Amino acid sequence: MRIGYGFDIHAFGGIKPLIIGGVQIPHNQGLIAHSDGDLLIHSLIDALLGATAMGDIGTLFPSEDERYNNINSRILLKHVWKSIYLKHYRICNIDITIITETPKILSYVFLMRSNIASDLNIKVEKVSVKSTSSKMIGCIGRKEGIACQSIVMIVKSKNNNLKK
Repeated sequence: MRIGYGFDIHAFGGIKPLIIGGVQIPHNQGLIAHSDGDLLIHSLIDALLGATAMGDIGTLFPSEDERYNNINSRILLKHVWKSIYLKHYRICNIDITIITETPKILSYVFLMRSNIASDLNIKVEKVSVKSTSSKMIGCIGRKEGIACQSIVMIVKSKNNNLKK
């Protein structure tokens, strides 16, 4: 059994749409980022990479590399998961917390969970997504950006039946 933790934070700004967990959420600002700015997917990628000691998202997909400019983060997640899957790991569970004052995301949570489950070829019941506010404290409390934390537990398996 291996556990990984990931964290990401992005400031609001720019003209990109706000995308969290592969879901475009109506909001007056997107997030400043080299890719599409999907901080949920970014934190999940870092958690998966941490669980397998395979580095971090910035090392694998550097912001200086134009190939990743505005890329859909779900493409990166699928690429990382394929590398991990080929090492015979399977996912036990994923737990994600989005920290934001705005926008409210409750109505989008199931779609985020479904996107992640689809991208990783696992049951949606293995994916938890929830949100909390920062109680008006700090940069998130001032509505300057959003943060996200992800934790994953994986196990090595001889039989990589993904839907288990």
